[in-house]
Amino acid sequence: MITLIKNGEIYTPDYIGSQSILLINDKIAKIGEINEADLANLPLDVEVIDASGLIVAPGIIDPHVHLIGGGGEGGFATRTPELQLSGVISSGITTVVGCLGTDGTTRHMTSLLAKARGLEEEGITTYIYTGNYHIPTPTITSSVKDDIILIDKIIGAGEIAISDSRSAQPAIQEVAKLVAEARIGGLLSKKAGVTHFHVGIGKERLKFLHTLLEDYEIPPANIYATHITRSRELVNDAIALANKGAFVDITADKDSGKWIQYYKENNGDIEQLSLSSDGNGSLPKFNAKGELIGFGVASQQTLYNQITSAIKDYQLPISEVLSFVTRNTARALRLEKKGSLKEGFDADILMMDKTTFELEHVLAKGQHMLKEKRILVTGTFE
Repeated sequence: MITLIKNGEIYTPDYIGSQSILLINDKIAKIGEINEADLANLPLDVEVIDASGLIVAPGIIDPHVHLIGGGGEGGFATRTPELQLSGVISSGITTVVGCLGTDGTTRHMTSLLAKARGLEEEGITTYIYTGNYHIPTPTITSSVKDDIILIDKIIGAGEIAISDSRSAQPAIQEVAKLVAEARIGGLLSKKAGVTHFHVGIGKERLKFLHTLLEDYEIPPANIYATHITRSRELVNDAIALANKGAFVDITADKDSGKWIQYYKENNGDIEQLSLSSDGNGSLPKFNAKGELIGFGVASQQTLYNQITSAIKDYQLPISEVLSFVTRNTARALRLEKKGSLKEGFDADILMMDKTTFELEHVLAKGQHMLKEKRILVTGTFE
């Protein structure tokens, strides 16, 4: 499978100008000057994509997705549906990291693992976290550490809830023990070993995570906090945490561009920031008494829309915005061949119109998944 992408404006995510990219099977073979005539003489089919007028960038890595759905805070009828491949592809996403949420009783780790394997067979790259909101947290092998070591797709623990009425209200020692287990699992299996934290609206905000770094032998890079834009005070707390070396994540919403601006203006470390969709997760609304008053379902399309909005509406640099969903996320999760357009890296590529930012092409592991705005590959039962 050989593909030539020519005449595109290349963002690695850093801008490197108009160049060609040669893909062989699922890898990027070369970036630069490529003789198209030589390729035509090969006894093989070569797909040529003319990317004139297009931005060519790494495929998006979405680090927080409810692959088998989530929710249920309003009863069984409010459990959200499973992810479909077409929704992933149409959002420019080529890698997802799945998680459970509030419900670790009717949603199971084995089901999450099976869904991840299924999506991988359908054409994208998948990973998962072990656990859910609660501590003790559900696992497959009965150990967070063993799950990470023994199960290829498990790269960390999460999403563990803090500062939220739906958390297990754990003691700091319990959280520290879980984070340490995840770290050790990562060290022994050459994986990220991060713990991914769901942060609620509680008054403690990120106090637990600051305490972990101050009072325990926990490296900052093993902490990854999401949903950080619930309030200005929480964003300020996240800036302080990121400046200590932890990773923080904005859940895409209508004001993501505004929050990115605020994060930058207040000296947040932009290399420690990522964006995610919370795709297929529930969006419950509670009143001051903690009573459920409404709910919705998060869409992965929101992530792509907010990336383009940050560029168009807030005039944030293209390379910087792209880094929040590519290189930074790959660093947080230690995905060594993801998140950048480099020779030898996975051929996960999106192409969008450089004026309108409409998505034109998506390739995942070298396979053309979306071509000229039309989805070529759908899920098995779509």
